[in-house]
Amino acid sequence: MHDLVIKGGTIVDGSGSAPIEGDVAIDDGKLTAVGSVSEGGREEVDAKGKLVTPGFVDIHTHYDGQATWDELLTPTSWHGVTTLVMGNCGVGFAPVAPGKQEYLIGLMEGVEDIPGTALHEGIDWQWESFPEYLDALDKRRFVLDVGTQVPHGAVRAYVMGERGAKNEPANAKDIEEMAAIVKEGIAAGALGFSMSRTIVHRAVDGEVVPGTHAAEDEIFGIAKVLGELGQGIVELAPAGVQGEDMSAPEKEIDWMGRLSGEIGRPVSFALVQHDVAPNHWRELLALCDRAGDVSGADLRPQVAARPNTLLIGLPTFQPFSFRPSMMALGGLPFEERVARLRDPGVREKILSEESVYPIPQLKVVIEMINNGLDKIFRLGDPPDYEPPPEMSVRSQALSQGVDPYGLLYDWLLEMDGKQLLMLTLLNYSDLNLDPVREMLLHPRSAFGLADGGAHCGAICDASMTTSLLSHWARDRTRGDQLPLEFVVKKMTADTASLYGMHDRGVLTPGMKGDVNVIDFDRLGLEIPVLANDLPAGASRLIQRAHGYEATIVSGEVTFRDGVHQGPLPGRLVRGPQQRPA
Repeated sequence: MHDLVIKGGTIVDGSGSAPIEGDVAIDDGKLTAVGSVSEGGREEVDAKGKLVTPGFVDIHTHYDGQATWDELLTPTSWHGVTTLVMGNCGVGFAPVAPGKQEYLIGLMEGVEDIPGTALHEGIDWQWESFPEYLDALDKRRFVLDVGTQVPHGAVRAYVMGERGAKNEPANAKDIEEMAAIVKEGIAAGALGFSMSRTIVHRAVDGEVVPGTHAAEDEIFGIAKVLGELGQGIVELAPAGVQGEDMSAPEKEIDWMGRLSGEIGRPVSFALVQHDVAPNHWRELLALCDRAGDVSGADLRPQVAARPNTLLIGLPTFQPFSFRPSMMALGGLPFEERVARLRDPGVREKILSEESVYPIPQLKVVIEMINNGLDKIFRLGDPPDYEPPPEMSVRSQALSQGVDPYGLLYDWLLEMDGKQLLMLTLLNYSDLNLDPVREMLLHPRSAFGLADGGAHCGAICDASMTTSLLSHWARDRTRGDQLPLEFVVKKMTADTASLYGMHDRGVLTPGMKGDVNVIDFDRLGLEIPVLANDLPAGASRLIQRAHGYEATIVSGEVTFRDGVHQGPLPGRLVRGPQQRPA
């Protein structure tokens, strides 16, 4: 008998091949048969009428702190993910000099909006060096596999201290020491080296991430160690479209291409559509192709499956959050606050007031909302991430002949006050997802940017895998869909191979026994909700899915219909993994 047999499913194997009907057998944590399996299993999963896919590989998360206290790593593990990669965007918690833990917490809190109180309470600092951090992770057991990267911000702060934190130029000795630390981390099992180049990423003290303005000699001097070792990837949050310097992205592509060509390793960066230059992403893809043709560079822009949004609501924040009468209700229990907000007198008073900001930075967030009324939509339940332009709050207010802020106020009270509105910040300049489809189809693009574990109070995109499968292969009506076998390959074989994990991502004998059994007709997302389940009672947005009949890691059923079954087969992924012979 086999350890586990998945019977009678529609197998989408991750290779890009057309689906087939058949069975899957797993023994000792590895796939042993795919197709027709005559023997039974000690455990069996009935997959008749269901999809059977490889487990999803999410390459862009920020569970660096959460991984030290939470074995389930939700909400990512609720969405078919069986391997995740963290340590992105140049931020993380190793290496750390004694007594400097507070600085790294402030950096992560500022850049990724992870509550500092939770990080203070949850992290048990058992390391100084990056290999020691890996050893601490290696002792833990998870519901899925975990890989990580060496973050430039932490390395720079460790080597250069205050000079590094303040982004002063690195000298030759600094660069040599940073390169040695990164080499040590990659040799110990890190999957890559990450950086931040965007001025948007700032610590709680307002300073940009260490290394944001690093010169080429520093970047090339550190990244060359990946070429020396012949493993690892360079990942970064790029400069993007900053101010009036529309050449910033081209400059980034230029040095990234030269770097990849010199060290012979992939360089991956976030690619999104900006309203300020809505067609620039297409030019950047062409530049990536040109760099590959000219210097052999392997540039892999990371793209999302839906708009990048801010979630606005009474559970999170909204344009009335800092109006005096709204703030006066802030201490009430949620249900009582909603009841008070339904009072016509309270409504009239709040709508007539001006905001009073406790700190000036909050004004920027509210101004983004105020300037984006044509891009604010009800999220709804089930969520709709591609709403038509006529459903925006501005369009609806015009058609109804009402004040848009009054209408927005009323929307906030829907669903007993739990309605969320989404402000589509990125990837929605055209008010449809056709550009996202084109990005996903580009052969150099990598599916990522889910940001699981991060942006806890305003964003909830860890469900990107579910969106990619359900929206693009089944539900999309406002344009062309994508083939089922394509979207599965995009988040299994393609993401796994980019990070050198060649032992997973395809359902073929010898590969790792990571599998999803999915009721495709039922697959869908629930509306995000606010949960106070982080250490110290800190809050975060979480989002569940339905339709994942079973998720299997190394041959063990970890989830059935979204409920954890007890096993924790997940382990730290140390370095590249070879494809079985």
